[in-house]
Amino acid sequence: MSLETAKRVLRIEAQAIEDMRGRLDERFDRAVQTLFQCQGRVVVTGMGKSGLIGRKIAATLSSVGTPSLFLHPAEAMHGDLGMLVRGDGLLAISSSGETEEIIALLDTVKRLGIPLVTMTGNPQSILAAASTVVLDISVKEEACTLNLAPTASTTAAMAMGDALAIALLERRGFSPTDFAVLHPGGRLGKKLRRVESLMHAGEAVPRVHPETKMPDIIYEMSRKGLGMTTVVVGSDRLVGVLTDGDLRRLMQKSKGETFDLTAGSCMTQNPVTISSDELASAALNLMEQRKITSVVVVDEDHRVRGVVHLHDLWTLELF
Repeated sequence: MSLETAKRVLRIEAQAIEDMRGRLDERFDRAVQTLFQCQGRVVVTGMGKSGLIGRKIAATLSSVGTPSLFLHPAEAMHGDLGMLVRGDGLLAISSSGETEEIIALLDTVKRLGIPLVTMTGNPQSILAAASTVVLDISVKEEACTLNLAPTASTTAAMAMGDALAIALLERRGFSPTDFAVLHPGGRLGKKLRRVESLMHAGEAVPRVHPETKMPDIIYEMSRKGLGMTTVVVGSDRLVGVLTDGDLRRLMQKSKGETFDLTAGSCMTQNPVTISSDELASAALNLMEQRKITSVVVVDEDHRVRGVVHLHDLWTLELF
């Protein structure tokens, strides 16, 4: 019995979204443009279950590059109205379009010249008539057996909010790097950290010159503990790298007679490099593809800025 109920609820809610998709038209583009042009924040408002959905939509908007906040319409009448300022845009969610607490905001909205985008199940409502753009989120029926509890209607509202958020993300050209800046915490934040925050820099970077001889190369590699060294000329311009593996293979080939060799004579030229503003996940992908354990970080002039090691990425649990 419960299994059949679950299937019925999911069918009704999925159909509600599909029906709404079929009604999309140029009004959606207008809504996106209206919110995109706001100089301030997108203020989201709604009462009851619509308010809960509104909080989620505001959080999603903020996380993908559109500054947003939630305004409780009832609290607005008791001081929170100051959260609305000229230059903002208002995104109102009301299934009936007649929510008194939201309608009470209209005088302030009009006075401040704030554009109003309304998501409603009643396009002929008072709220819809006062709106800049109306998005129809009506549903044929709720998933509730009594057809009373907001279920399919809240699903439709949330889906429309997500559609707006992602459309705005694309309009702003929001990139993975931008996303990383706004998500510094948790597992997601770790995956999106930049190479610059992980690399060994300054004196921690092993450096030798092309004329450096093998004893000093080995000393530098041992002292810095990264299993490799950069080979640089002039003002830290990278010309090659030497790794532990390179030295082992060299010693096997020359039967230990390597002490008079120089870095320039046995280094790997044109080594793999990465930019400091790349994501940690990109560095990991590069290491896996090239089967290496470290990557040199360089600037636009090919000067050494640091070294990121596979062990540094292990601490981020990227694997």
